[in-house]
Amino acid sequence: MLLGQIEGFLEVARRGNVSRAAEAMFVTQPTLTARLHALERELGEPLFARTRRGMRLTDAGRAFLPYAERAIRAVRDGRQALTDARSASAGRLVLGAAPAVSTYVLPALLQRFAAAYPRVEVAVRTGHSEDVLQMLLREEVQLAMVRTLRHPDIESIPLYEEALVLVVPRDHPFAKRSRVGIADVATERLIFFDRTSSYYELTQSFFLSLGVTPREVMELDNIESTKKMVERKLGIALLPRSAVAGELSGKTLVEVTVTDAPAVTQKIVLIRRRDQGRPSGTVAAFLNLVRESDPTALAS
Repeated sequence: MLLGQIEGFLEVARRGNVSRAAEAMFVTQPTLTARLHALERELGEPLFARTRRGMRLTDAGRAFLPYAERAIRAVRDGRQALTDARSASAGRLVLGAAPAVSTYVLPALLQRFAAAYPRVEVAVRTGHSEDVLQMLLREEVQLAMVRTLRHPDIESIPLYEEALVLVVPRDHPFAKRSRVGIADVATERLIFFDRTSSYYELTQSFFLSLGVTPREVMELDNIESTKKMVERKLGIALLPRSAVAGELSGKTLVEVTVTDAPAVTQKIVLIRRRDQGRPSGTVAAFLNLVRESDPTALAS
């Protein structure tokens, strides 16, 4: 069953005349007649009866009419959806993101995206970077924002470099000094967060590489809880700068520089499947927004 056959059926049903319907469709009368006969053969029922007043729908034709109208309406809506998707004026965008990114970086990006494309529906799936990668490979998300990962089926776009910074309560002795040595840090209770995350591995590697074993350790399962514990003077912590930007600005936490230790950083990238071809629609719109963003602003 071809679209032209259904369109021809509806046009004849509306006009009651094959020649006028053919003229409206810019085809010849024999062409339209052939389409109607082919449709009737496929359906196994005559759809029109010829009368002196023109073409009249048979009972079978009247039964088929609402379904034909629905089919054409669905095709028309589908065409509009494709047009909207190409221009990103409407549609759906599904993103994956690591927890720290989805909590502290993505909201500002999505605020700008929603302002530019208010009719686009956005969904966000959150998980550790390795889990989000699998979502992307299973095509459960279209784009993902994660730490740098290697896989032959993905391509990466650098976003920003996330620094882990040492934060202490505002009335901690370190806050008055602003600079301390790694030996000083080792005497403090350290709060680690989310043993399953890459940030936990980074923090552990940081101390191991310096040959330092922290005196006391408290472990929590998320960044927000860790910040609250530091504010309550239960310890100090190495946390992503983007996660503590608000507290540093509000001075409930203070950043302290460790003078004799290297910077601890992690690269955050945006990934997509290589086999998706050239980006278009909502994906292209989001990628353009990310490319236009200031990487330093994303990380702060």
